[in-house]
Amino acid sequence: MMAAPSPIRDGVRGSYRATLRQLAGSQKPSSGAPAYSRLINRRAGRHLAAAAHQMRLSPDVVTAVSALCSFVAIVMLALLDPTPLVGLAVCAGLVLGYALDSADGQLARLRGGGTSFGEWLDHMVDASKISSLHLAVLICVYRFFEVTHSGLLLVPIGYSFVATVMFFGMTLTDQLRRGAGSADKLQTQPNTWLRSVILLPTDYGLLCLTFLLLGWHSVFLSVYAVLLVCNALFLVLALGKWSHDLRSLDVIEHSNAQ
Repeated sequence: MMAAPSPIRDGVRGSYRATLRQLAGSQKPSSGAPAYSRLINRRAGRHLAAAAHQMRLSPDVVTAVSALCSFVAIVMLALLDPTPLVGLAVCAGLVLGYALDSADGQLARLRGGGTSFGEWLDHMVDASKISSLHLAVLICVYRFFEVTHSGLLLVPIGYSFVATVMFFGMTLTDQLRRGAGSADKLQTQPNTWLRSVILLPTDYGLLCLTFLLLGWHSVFLSVYAVLLVCNALFLVLALGKWSHDLRSLDVIEHSNAQ
């Protein structure tokens, strides 16, 4: 059996390629990850993490750069006339910010583990980014789109609600599972390609790519609305699963206590 790669401590750096190999051997499990995050974003984050390691950047600095890229794109979305060129710039900023969001965690694992502050900072940036992105879409649609019915403004409002609840639910459920030490107590979802493809509409990376369509207002809004419906349906299903898993944990913990 091949030995697990040891973390690279601060001040001990090999070549860029050696760092990439080290990162490839210290990936967290990809079970349940949608296709874009699994196939593209994690690999892009690996290269960015290796580059950041060569530049002696800390994971928290990478998180800050990720936030800067994402929020510059969000401000552009809210303030600039949504032409195809602006859509390309918004997409590029969001995609880069998302890749750096993967890089900070990979860099932390490469250096032997993250910190409580680093995890808090990462989650705070994610929560701010997820909610403000859809509010920026709302501002953009209100200012620049030819809205034939005011009810269309409910689409980004609804997406903001769904995305915020989903992020909070996933984060809280994961924390509760880890707090209960449930890794071996609950059956995990199978890590299949089919599952990754089915979950693709819920992938934040796919949402980032939809801003390539921003210059074509009706097309963008139609695709954006379809993603909202898919995410809302997934949230309903996820709420049922999360509540079932946590109730099962309660039963297990109660049985162990007796």
